[in-house]
Amino acid sequence: MAEAVARTGEVAVVVPALNEALRIREVVEQALRHCPWVIVVDDGSDDGTGDRLHGLPVTVLRHPRRLGKGAALRTGFAEALARGARGVLTIDGDGQHDPADLPRLLDAAARHPRCIIIGARLRHREAAPPHRRMANAFGDWGVAWAAGHRIADTQSGQRYYPACVIALEDVPGEDFVFEAQLLISAARRLGVHCVSVPVETRYRGGDGGPLRHSHFRPLRDLYRITSHVVRQVLRHGDVWNEYRRVRLQPPRVDPGG
Repeated sequence: MAEAVARTGEVAVVVPALNEALRIREVVEQALRHCPWVIVVDDGSDDGTGDRLHGLPVTVLRHPRRLGKGAALRTGFAEALARGARGVLTIDGDGQHDPADLPRLLDAAARHPRCIIIGARLRHREAAPPHRRMANAFGDWGVAWAAGHRIADTQSGQRYYPACVIALEDVPGEDFVFEAQLLISAARRLGVHCVSVPVETRYRGGDGGPLRHSHFRPLRDLYRITSHVVRQVLRHGDVWNEYRRVRLQPPRVDPGG
């Protein structure tokens, strides 16, 4: 584990990881080319995920047992804030996201201060499995309704969060629900909206080899996200007028260079 020194004003890359031994070193090595501060949160892996990072200049935090992606992100955010981060980039440990896109997210963050920047999988979406496309589209519709503004690709784990968002307390939801709720809480409590940068999803690793199967289970996780989001929509009231207002707004998309 790298020395825990203050890094005031820098941006950290937070990588939540559960059983990512197959690709985690590749992901982290590529991320380090673009950002020297990487925090990996090993969420109770039993495949030696943390051991694969031996010798790399990264911070590795470990949960003794699996707590879920939401908890892993909270742990990474707390570490980044404690060391003075001005913002956090997140990227999954399975290799699906290309770390080379991280500078494009940072560039968009400079153009859109105090916004969440999402690496939106808008390029070649037809290459994604049909059930994933349907799940993503349904999730986008619900989260936008609850957040009060349209968002392109609410399910992408490749994001930039300004410090004010990762410092939010009492954000409910676990696993993938937490990522959806963070967009809603940021909009409703801070007035922070989302800007999407088009990226491509990788279905093979950098060496051409396969990626592990996604931890996202469309039926289970989409139900959890949807039921959670519906409660948020009802809580804000004026349901149908709010729906019509949100649908009239196009999502904000920045080409990202």
